[in-house]
Amino acid sequence: MTDTFSATASLLARAAQGDERAWADLVDQHSALLYAVARSFRLDVADAGDVVQTTWLRLVEHLDRIEDPTRLVGWLVTTARREALRVLRRGGRERPAGEEPVLDRADGAAPIDTRLLLDERNAALWEAYRKLPDRCQQLLRVAVYEPRAYDEISEALGMPVGSIGPTRRRCLTQLKALLAGTVLADAESGEART
Repeated sequence: MTDTFSATASLLARAAQGDERAWADLVDQHSALLYAVARSFRLDVADAGDVVQTTWLRLVEHLDRIEDPTRLVGWLVTTARREALRVLRRGGRERPAGEEPVLDRADGAAPIDTRLLLDERNAALWEAYRKLPDRCQQLLRVAVYEPRAYDEISEALGMPVGSIGPTRRRCLTQLKALLAGTVLADAESGEART
């Protein structure tokens, strides 16, 4: 903890003095978590990116006011949550009808049937995911980016550390039940679909 505190304190101090490498290190260390927080509010990729950028801008504006480096992650997460809520209140951007999030995209070299199967899998997964309670959606989205950082997940979602694992397990069980009979369940059991 002391090493982490010292490293974070050093990065903050150097970033406040204009050290671009320190700033880049801060961004590298925390952007995935901030993006996960923004996406946990069901923001699309563009809006989530805006939230993350605005969060970093807020840090630049308040860099000299961060007195306790151990609380940096909490400050960043709180700021990202507030920005995500602001984006939701303003109604988001106009989007073309039928815009779907994608888990994976096959590269251009993949055969068409592989891309179609991936698209079908992604559609089934996202449809089931959207049926989960909001809390499960937020937890699963953040846990993808910070799977072992329960302290950061706790900070991001305001959830006790001890309840993260059991809640995540319940959410995944619900997701699996929602996927029963879909292309994902068929692929997992090895059955061919007709």
